[in-house]
Amino acid sequence: MYATADRAMEIRKLQKLSSRELIKKAGKWMEVFNTCDDIHRRIAEDMAAFIKSQNRKGEKTRFILPVGPVGQYPFFLELVRRDKISLKNCWFFYMDEYADSSGIAFPPSHPLSFQGEMKKLWIDRQDKKLAIPQEQIFFPNEKNVHLLAEGINRLGGIDICFGGVGIHGHLAFNEPEPRVEKSGPRLVYLNDYTTTINAIRSKVGGNLEGFPRKAYTLGMDQILGARKIRLACRNGIALDWANTVLRLALLGEIGEDYPCTLVRKHKDYIIYTDKNTVAQPEIIL
Repeated sequence: MYATADRAMEIRKLQKLSSRELIKKAGKWMEVFNTCDDIHRRIAEDMAAFIKSQNRKGEKTRFILPVGPVGQYPFFLELVRRDKISLKNCWFFYMDEYADSSGIAFPPSHPLSFQGEMKKLWIDRQDKKLAIPQEQIFFPNEKNVHLLAEGINRLGGIDICFGGVGIHGHLAFNEPEPRVEKSGPRLVYLNDYTTTINAIRSKVGGNLEGFPRKAYTLGMDQILGARKIRLACRNGIALDWANTVLRLALLGEIGEDYPCTLVRKHKDYIIYTDKNTVAQPEIIL
């Protein structure tokens, strides 16, 4: 269903919850850290521990990974080097990638390219003896988007989906829309909420006119089909933009108008956040 609740009234009620009340109501589905870096370290530790476990069993590791948050990747690279963790039997499916107005995915050379950011942050910095083969790293684009769902199925599905939560509840670039719960990999049009917050966070000076409005994304079907889901929902900047969507993700009525609420249908998900994002907004409307 798309939306059944009076969201404004529901949000007002959720924002009135103190941090302590929110933590109690969320229970095991939320873990609160002191800082964003503590969240990033935890995600890196989750990734490394699972890969080591799979390697010991001689089994594949299949992750869905985000470019947002990104702070976990330097910590992950550090753990891989320290513990000499082989990534040879890993398959990493990145959530999304920006595209130009004609639907061509940004090349790694573009300053907003997710692939380019990952190459600089960790992919091109790997120890060759441990490195994941390039052909086992996937960023959705116009050439592979129609192959990704079947490719994931052929590999046996996703072990863990790691991700972040957008201001309007999007996971990957699955924007609020009817039937988004069953969506697959595709080219999407980014809504005004997403474009605005990303233009604020992307060091482009708030350039709304030049900011990309299209992107390739994995679908909610792939995200919800993962055996485990671990999401980061945190402000990460001085603005308190994530405090509301965190509360909706954990306690709001499930609906496709905020896709993050759909994870509550999953049997094994945790949302990682920090003390700043758990806090009540200063002003409750």
